[in-house]
Amino acid sequence: MLPTMQPVPLADVPKGTILRIVGAAGAGFPSPAQDLEDDAISLIELLRLDRAASFVFRISGSSMIDAGIHDNDVVVVDRDTRPVEGHIVIAIVDGGFVCRQLTGRRNAMLLEARNSLQCYEPTPAEGVEIWGVVRTGVRDYRR
Repeated sequence: MLPTMQPVPLADVPKGTILRIVGAAGAGFPSPAQDLEDDAISLIELLRLDRAASFVFRISGSSMIDAGIHDNDVVVVDRDTRPVEGHIVIAIVDGGFVCRQLTGRRNAMLLEARNSLQCYEPTPAEGVEIWGVVRTGVRDYRR
């Protein structure tokens, strides 16, 4: 299990890690193209985890649920992507990692939580280290 909110470098993941696809599962109407699916997939390639600038974080808490990021989700973070308004980012605030959305308001950039059920104060982005940009996420649906 990945540690909570600690970056995990992925550059040393063994190449050639391949999972077999059992079949396509429709989320709508069955597709006649299902027979054309590949029979193998590399999660390393699919999630682009073989890059030296890619890291993985496990999210702790519910401050980003309205953005589709839930407690215990895993996110892939790129350190070499320039953060812009609207990006979900990992930032260092008060010595700890937080996941927030970078937003602009009144000519100032802010880090804002995305949970309409709880009140979170936005954090001014000025003087805060934006550690990386969240690119993708993985969720365990069994919980």
